[in-house]
Amino acid sequence: MKKVTVNAQQLALIFKRGAYQKMLREGAYWLWRKNAVVYNISQPFQPPVELNLLLRDTELANALEVIEVADHEIALQFQNGLFQQVLTAGRYAFWKSAIRYDFVKADLTKIKITENIHRDLLEHKLVASYVRTYKVESYEKALLFVDGKSQGELKPGTHYWWKNAITIHVAKADTRQQQLEINGQEILTKDKANLRINAWAQYRVVDAATALLDNAGYDRQLYVAIQQSLREYVAGFAFDELLEKRESIAPLVLQQAATAAAALGVQVTGLGIRDIILPGDIREIMNQVLVAEKKAQANTIMRREETASTRSLLNTAKMMEENAMLWKLKEMEYVEKIADKISNISVSGNGVLIDQLKQLFVPGK
Repeated sequence: MKKVTVNAQQLALIFKRGAYQKMLREGAYWLWRKNAVVYNISQPFQPPVELNLLLRDTELANALEVIEVADHEIALQFQNGLFQQVLTAGRYAFWKSAIRYDFVKADLTKIKITENIHRDLLEHKLVASYVRTYKVESYEKALLFVDGKSQGELKPGTHYWWKNAITIHVAKADTRQQQLEINGQEILTKDKANLRINAWAQYRVVDAATALLDNAGYDRQLYVAIQQSLREYVAGFAFDELLEKRESIAPLVLQQAATAAAALGVQVTGLGIRDIILPGDIREIMNQVLVAEKKAQANTIMRREETASTRSLLNTAKMMEENAMLWKLKEMEYVEKIADKISNISVSGNGVLIDQLKQLFVPGK
């Protein structure tokens, strides 16, 4: 015989030769040829034998809270309102005591999370392995596909689904304005001149369903559409005509590519020609033409200036012929210029020259 003491917050299960007999509450007991297993009721119950055998005892069944989790389920266990653990498939028992246990079951055969579970808990390290997470930015449009079937558009934000065998795919399109470079396009003009053109285009996705569902690689298709429009336009003009209409290339190509872009769910917002690169031989000829044009312009200007100068001299001569005083002033002007450059003059001998200089430099009395 042995004595067993069951304290407060404890219960004891009595077994005889391995068979369950009864449950003992708080108190002191003497046992004869029986064994006692004492449990702390603040801890989960770990049955020493099959739980169904123990639950035949009504008193024990009333003292336990039992939860069953199916193969396709999980259960979130809360203790006094605080999350503790994730229970997978099985049967679990907890003592009914001052501790409050709560459970939230989740069916993993579906993808949508309909249970009342806060998003912070969905991102908890113990729960995250059962959850699929996908984020859609405010500048994105996203389409949800479940088992290959379109389920509509997802709103911006973070989306959560249960992780299971169901396939989920999210296709996204960036709706911000984007840049498309169309470089190194070698195109023959109408008169067989080989040009290389660099262009750019700006676009944005306006219809995500059309861009993602009806088209594979809408950006590559847009590149080809603009490239084709550019080639068709350039091929319709001779080289000289094309250079004259360079400013009209971008607006007309943009207008032509707009229809193709709309079929892709895309709007082209801008297009420009960055460079028109000429072949080496044509570039050399163009340089020669440019040099010749500049020389011709320079010759024209020189002839115009010479004509104006001659006309001015002719007008001056006529005025001097008609006015002796003006002739004398002009003569003195030239003498003054000469005197500025001569510091002294030495004259030897007599003659008419001395008299002429006196008349020029010595004022008459």
